[in-house]
This record gives sequence, C-alpha cells and structure tokens, in this order.
Amino acid sequence: RLQILFALDDGLVIETVVIPCDRGRTTVCVSSQVGCAMNCQFCYTGRMGLRRHLTAAEIVEQAVYARRLLSGDVGSITNVVFMGMGEPFHNIENVIKAADILVDEQGLHFSPRKVTVSTSGLVPQLKRFLHESKCALAVSLNATTDEVRNWIMPINRKYKLSFLLETLREELKFKNNYKVLFEYVMLAGINDSIEDAERLIDLVKGIPCKINLISFNPHCGSQFRPSSDEKMIEFRNILAEGGCIVFMRFSRGDDQMAACGQLGKPGSSQAPLLRVPEQFRVALNLGV
Repeated sequence: RLQILFALDDGLVIETVVIPCDRGRTTVCVSSQVGCAMNCQFCYTGRMGLRRHLTAAEIVEQAVYARRLLSGDVGSITNVVFMGMGEPFHNIENVIKAADILVDEQGLHFSPRKVTVSTSGLVPQLKRFLHESKCALAVSLNATTDEVRNWIMPINRKYKLSFLLETLREELKFKNNYKVLFEYVMLAGINDSIEDAERLIDLVKGIPCKINLISFNPHCGSQFRPSSDEKMIEFRNILAEGGCIVFMRFSRGDDQMAACGQLGKPGSSQAPLLRVPEQFRVALNLGV
C-alpha cells in the first residue's frame, strides 16, 4: 500500500491510499470528507468528527494525482473506491459529481463497474445514488442485529437494518446485472459467531450481492480485536454453504496505519466512545 497525504488550501490534510493487487489490478482509495460524522466505534477516522466536506474537484484530484504519480511504479490505476476518510453519502452532491467525472469519457474514463462508492447506510441518499449514478455500491454492514449495529454504527439508530436491507431489495429489482457489495468487518466476540453467520444469510436473502469479510485493523485507543483467521474461515464457509458469494480480505497496510478504518488524525477533540452493551463487555475485556 502507498499512502498519499494531500494538504488542502485551508491547511487541512486528507489521505489517499493506492493498493496494488495481484492480477494487474491497482485500486486508489479516495476520501470524500475531512474526518467523518458517523462515529463508527471501530473506525479511527470516526474519532476525528467531521471537519468539512470535500469538493468534487478535491475528490477527483486524488485519483488524477495517484494516476500521474504512481502509474509508472504500480501499473495503471484500474479501480477507484470511495472508502477513504468520510461517509460519501453525507457529501452526496459532490460524490455523485466526482463519480460522474471519473467515468465520463471526457473525464477519467473509468468503467462504472470499477468505481465503487461505500456507505454506512444513509438510506435516502443511497436511493438517490442508485437512481442517478451508474457506479457500483458497497454497504458497510458489520452486524446482524440492531442492538449491535446501534452500538458500533450509530447511524443504525436512524436507519435500521430492516429498512436498509428492504430498500436495497426493492431498488435492485430495477437494476440488471447489479450486485451490491456488503462489507463486514469482523470483530472478535462481537459479530463473528456462528449465529451471526446464519442471521447474515437470512438478512441478505433476495438481494443480489457479494459479501466481503474484512479483518479488523487495530489502532491506538481501539477497544476491539480482530477475529482469528480460523474464525473468519469458519464464518465464510457457513455463508458459502448458505448460497452466498463471499470473499475474505485479510489485513493489508495496518502496520503503517494505511489500512481500512485507520486513516486520519483525531487531534485533541474526539468523538465520544459509546456505552458498550453488557453482554459484550467480556469480549472487550472490560469486565462486567
């Protein structure tokens, strides 16, 4: 992984990550905001709170610069993912504009299937994106019950799992050959049980999708631990036996704080850590 820091005109800093993969694929991971307002409990960027939205130009420039700077070293950039700092759908106007420029033949001319925008689940903006953009969608799921998701992803208190998934089920009826990518960060003792895997199979029924199981990347001040590789494989096998298309992503870049959920610099004023539900205190070694 190659990490690029951009100093913006107002002195704020954003991070962009270039991820060389095998099979000739190179992905640039762009930020859509400075910081993030979602306060997902496992994410380092969320500790920052939101400083400001990025303009469409500031988003596109990350891909342009990465392409210009690194194409010689890592081969041409083939994919763009909006999975850096920020919640893309909280900055929906500029993100749709940036995504359009990335795929326009007068712009950067990426294939729409190779540009993926990720969300924690802002449902009205998700519907708008599916109506207005040709690009791919990823949804950060990370839990199979509202109780757990309300805690680790506070946006769930506004847009519950059932509402999020029912919206996807309805909207994707109108799209041909379109699969949503569900991202599932695996947290030891929190969301990685056999029951979670079985619930997940039921939750995504009727939604054309792929599931990406992601190894949690620890960071300073983090209360969570990654699930073991064995646990991840067991979880994957249950999903596969249940008929799901499932991938696993073991960590890359976590030793240099360039991995998923590790970007940013919280500073002195940080977003609050939320109260841990009783039954998970043992898993986090907090005692009861």
